[in-house]
Amino acid sequence: MRIIETLRCCLFILDFLFISVFFINSCQGDVGTAAQYNPPYLPTICYGNDASEFPSSNLFAAAGDGIWDNGASCGRQYLVRCISATQPGTCVPDQTIQIKVVDYAPSAPSTPSADGTTIVLSETAFGIIANSSASNINIEFQQV
Repeated sequence: MRIIETLRCCLFILDFLFISVFFINSCQGDVGTAAQYNPPYLPTICYGNDASEFPSSNLFAAAGDGIWDNGASCGRQYLVRCISATQPGTCVPDQTIQIKVVDYAPSAPSTPSADGTTIVLSETAFGIIANSSASNINIEFQQV
């Protein structure tokens, strides 16, 4: 009798673990908004005037208040994709980029195309996932 109870307990734990792993891996990420900003990008709150901290691909961003985390977001990397915008056809379908946070949006040296967004992407990054004439877009993002 005790063996059957032990087996049932083990099966319950295995089922729980399987379901947990399945649901954790199926999460897509958070949803937010993104704007874009143009040069100059220096100085930054994260790295001052050190341009070597910028990815050579120019895929970087300034963090908005929602992800700034009192500066802990400096250097974090996110996968970002455009999911919608006010104007139909703004998003580039099936395009995901990986960006690095290099600055804090409210103190960035150039003005973002929209205020209060989750992330402010470099003009290069924004242009890869959306029509660059848009002021802001809805995004899905996930920390790498």
